[in-house]
Amino acid sequence: MGDSPVPQNYIPILIFIGVGIVLGTLILLLGKFVRPNQPYRAKLAPYESGSPLFQDARVQFPMRYYIIAMLFVIFDVEVVFLYPWAVAFNSLGLVGLVEMVLFIAILVVGFWYAWKKGALEWD
Repeated sequence: MGDSPVPQNYIPILIFIGVGIVLGTLILLLGKFVRPNQPYRAKLAPYESGSPLFQDARVQFPMRYYIIAMLFVIFDVEVVFLYPWAVAFNSLGLVGLVEMVLFIAILVVGFWYAWKKGALEWD
């Protein structure tokens, strides 16, 4: 058991990965040979959600869009940390409550700062 280059427990996993790769490749190749391939001008034209393009795809978005998106992601991720705390609330005691109040206070200060700087204005 110690001299084997691959432990015996990993052999079924390797077989499963191999079968997945072989079947995936075979299905893709079979689809390439079976499907109809009749390209024409309208079919090869780029489209956007089924509609023809009406402007260049390389449009510059305002910086405010990215700031609001980043603020959303930051606050969304921070709120996710509230769920494990709520589940373990009874076992954390007063220390857990104080830490979460401090955490929420930091979030509120960050939100207030972004609001005062005008980062949440969509104008």
